[in-house]
Amino acid sequence: MSQAVRTRPEGSGRPLSEAYDTALLDLDGVVYAGGSAIRHAVDSLAVARSGGMHLAYVTNNALRTPDTVAEHLTELGIPTGADDVITSAQAVARLISEQVPAGARVLVIGGEGLRVALRERGLVPVESADDDPAAVVQGYGGPDLTWGRFAEASYAVARGVPWFASNTDLTIPSGRGIAPGNGAAVEVVRIATGKEPQVAGKPLPPMHRETIIRTGAKRPLVVGDRLDTDIEGAFNGGVDSLLVLTGVTDGVRLLAAPPHHRPTYVDADLRGLLTGQPDVSPLTEGFRCGGWTATAGADRLELEGGGEPLDGLRALCAAAWTAAGDGSCELDGGKALARLGL
Repeated sequence: MSQAVRTRPEGSGRPLSEAYDTALLDLDGVVYAGGSAIRHAVDSLAVARSGGMHLAYVTNNALRTPDTVAEHLTELGIPTGADDVITSAQAVARLISEQVPAGARVLVIGGEGLRVALRERGLVPVESADDDPAAVVQGYGGPDLTWGRFAEASYAVARGVPWFASNTDLTIPSGRGIAPGNGAAVEVVRIATGKEPQVAGKPLPPMHRETIIRTGAKRPLVVGDRLDTDIEGAFNGGVDSLLVLTGVTDGVRLLAAPPHHRPTYVDADLRGLLTGQPDVSPLTEGFRCGGWTATAGADRLELEGGGEPLDGLRALCAAAWTAAGDGSCELDGGKALARLGL
């Protein structure tokens, strides 16, 4: 799908919760962190929902079932039903069901979320490469997934059994820090077999297709904190996105984003759903947003003026992305970001 190269964040004269019918929200780093709700998330989502916006929660984590995720969100004060949760396990189960016979056996390397999703599609989860599986599926199985499970996957894949992965995120956040994600586990099987899996999760099209099928969204807005999954997934799906700065993406990463990682809108947190977005205006030299003017110099990004720090960041994005064109900006924006406290 061909898209114009984005050179600056867009403005919106209407609150985003009114301009879009459905928010496709990432969870960790957007709604919660370490299991606890992120500041302003609960209240902002309540206001968006009361105004008529449909809220759907989209996660690459294939371990937990939609029921478990919905229960957790409800406990945090965000009333959620299982139908409001879309997982990479559901996306990969649909992908498999389109390529194997109904009732086929699928070797599962992962957790309960995968097994539930496979049964939903009429497939039969099995545990051994000797169970004559028609496919192998790999998803995050948590810290207790044993090394022998990777061996079972490798035996089947080496025999030519089609291999699928829920996602290939190399890391996953935990309460103690960053832990290996499903992508790291997929690498183990890849190294052992020399094969490549079909992947369903963000940022790839099967996940976006699953969210649209399940939500019926006509004007969706992807909301996330990661450029390489959430924002790239929106780009691949041809829909708009809102990056919130409550997770892994900081100002340095945002300014250096290549075209497929550039969000439509940028805001501090989920309160951005409830407001319009300021325009970023081109000048003879540079860009203005609010009280800030940003320009791209010979080797660095320059910022002048004052006002809301986020307006300065938006102006800097415009200067950086325009200078970079189809590539990643290599200009130094550290001094300008420090001035904004970002």
